[in-house]
Amino acid sequence: MAIVVRLDVELAKRKMSVGEFADAVGLTPANVAVLKNGRAKAVRFSTLEAICRVLDCQPGDILEHVPD
Repeated sequence: MAIVVRLDVELAKRKMSVGEFADAVGLTPANVAVLKNGRAKAVRFSTLEAICRVLDCQPGDILEHVPD
């Protein structure tokens, strides 16, 4: 089972840079890169809430379950 992070798609839709997004969410650009590249092992609900607030989206817009 794999969870794919579609953060890059949502950022592109909004023409938002990683730096702008990182500042708005309260993450470092390096941590945003970890999320975007699928290397994150976990995401706090508070971080997920901030991401959804900034992008005005639902968790399902940025997270997708892809069966093996």
